[in-house]
Amino acid sequence: MRAARLIRLVLLLQSRPSMTGAELARELEVSERTVTRDVAALSEAGVPVYADRGRTGGYRLVGGYRTRLTGLGRTEAEALFLSGVPAALRGMGLADAASAARLKVSAALLPELRDASHTAAQRFHLDAPGWWHEPETPELLPSIADAVWDDRRITVRYRRRDTEVERELEPYGLVLKAGVWYLAARAEGDFRVYRVDRFTSVEPSAAPGPHGRFERLADFDLPAFWEERAAQFARSLLREEVVLRLTEEGARRLPYVTDRTAGQEALAAAGAAGGPDGRGRITVTLPVESLDVAYGQLLALGPEAEVLSPPELRERFAAAAARAADLYR
Repeated sequence: MRAARLIRLVLLLQSRPSMTGAELARELEVSERTVTRDVAALSEAGVPVYADRGRTGGYRLVGGYRTRLTGLGRTEAEALFLSGVPAALRGMGLADAASAARLKVSAALLPELRDASHTAAQRFHLDAPGWWHEPETPELLPSIADAVWDDRRITVRYRRRDTEVERELEPYGLVLKAGVWYLAARAEGDFRVYRVDRFTSVEPSAAPGPHGRFERLADFDLPAFWEERAAQFARSLLREEVVLRLTEEGARRLPYVTDRTAGQEALAAAGAAGGPDGRGRITVTLPVESLDVAYGQLLALGPEAEVLSPPELRERFAAAAARAADLYR
C-alpha cells in the first residue's frame, strides 16, 4: 500500500513543477505528516526530492529527475479507457487504477503537454445517469466487475418477480444505461441480460476449468449485442395498438412523446399508405406499451391528435377533453 503511494507521489511531482504538502495530501488522501514521512523515505532511497520552505514553498524533483515507473499495468490501461465515466469507475472499484494510469500518462508527457488532461476535463464531461433520480451503485457490482475482468464463472442468486433463482453464469460484460447497471452473461449456452441491482449474492463458481475461468467467444461484441437486445426489449414492451389521426404538428411531435422508433415507423407506414387527407391530417397505427401508458403519452399532443381506436381509449380522451373544456370555459 505504501509502496504504491510513494510511486504516486513521485509521479505527481514529475508531472508538475512543484506541489505543496497540502496538495499532495489531498491527492494521496493522507495527512500532511504522512506526506512529510513519505518524502523523507524517498530521499533516503535516493530520489532527489527537494523541499522549498516558506509560504510559497513546496516539494519538487531536482535536476530533471525522471522515474522509469511509468509503464502502465493491465488494470491501469483498461481503466484508462473508462476514465470518462468516473462514477462507473468508482462503482466497479477501479478509481485508484484509473488515477494511477492518468498520473503515469501525465508523467510521460512533455512539460508543455502536461495540462492536457485538465484542459480536456474542463471542456468535455460524460454524465451517464438519467435525470430525476439519484444513481445508486449496486452493492455487488465490484464483485461482478472482477469476474468480468477475469473471465471467471460465477454462481448467483437473482430476484425474479417474487422469487429468487440460482444461476451459473459466464459474465461477458457490464453496461451502464441511464444510471442502471446491466450484466450481459452466458447461461446454459444462451446470452441473457440481468439487472445488477437484482443480484442478491455472487460467488466464484465451482464449475470445471482452470481456476473457474471460461473461454470467451472470440466473436462476441458487447456494443452490438447490447444494441440488439435493447431494441428487442423496447419492442417487447409494445403489446397494444392505437389508431390516431394527427395534424401536421402532431405528426412532428409524435416521436418525442412515445417510443421514438415506434413513432417514426408508424409515420413512415402511414406515408407509404397514402399520406395526409384533404385537411392535412394523417392516420397512423401506433404500437404502445399499454392503453394507460398511451393515455399519459398522447395527452401531451393535446388537440394535435385524435384517438380513433380502441373505443375505450377514445372515450377516455373525450372525457378528458370535456373536463379540460369545463376548466377553461
